[in-house]
Amino acid sequence: MNDPLIITIDGPAGTGKSTVAAELSKQLGIAKLDTGAMYRTAALVVFREGVDPTDGDAIVQACAAHELLYDLSTDPPRMLLDGKDVEPYIRNPEIGAIVSEVSVPRVVRDVMVRMQRAAAEAYPRLVTEGRDQGSVVFPDAQARFFMTADADVRVERRLKQLLAAGRPADASAIASEIAHRDHIDASREAAPLMCPDGAIRIDSTDMSIEDVVDLMLGHVRAAVRGA
Repeated sequence: MNDPLIITIDGPAGTGKSTVAAELSKQLGIAKLDTGAMYRTAALVVFREGVDPTDGDAIVQACAAHELLYDLSTDPPRMLLDGKDVEPYIRNPEIGAIVSEVSVPRVVRDVMVRMQRAAAEAYPRLVTEGRDQGSVVFPDAQARFFMTADADVRVERRLKQLLAAGRPADASAIASEIAHRDHIDASREAAPLMCPDGAIRIDSTDMSIEDVVDLMLGHVRAAVRGA
């Protein structure tokens, strides 16, 4: 039960991977890493300081002047910027509008990969979700998943998520944002969004969160003794 266990969940926005990762980590009693929150915090720095969201060197330099920490010791985990919880800010529309651009430069991704691997060293039993976790960051993870869902379902899920959080939301704007992010994520040169070779692909279109988690648990327990 103390052996390292890395579970990766990749996929585009709106597939439910964040919710699934949280429930999976809860049922297994292990930590959860939201890598999107890390990129969103970098985007928050970019937004606040007026940095060009496509200038990788400038982004890295701006972020280096701050302490970015994903605090896995709390429940739920939270992203800290200079010791302050920035979760209320990184989910705002203006951050969502630039986070894909901020995530494109290789120098930015290299920094984030180092941070994510450092988190796994500190918490070797971990569920981590994002865009490149099973393909680049943890290609040797014990269990790797890739989640997909139909476009309309993804928009509906994101709409419900925003409304539940008390944030303004518009379905057409969400659809445009998701399509824009999909294009950038899939076409970037460094670590493009893709289903990793050997990963288990799950289409969550007609599945509940509970169904997806149960399916993943079955695969994890079959692959990892004592999980």
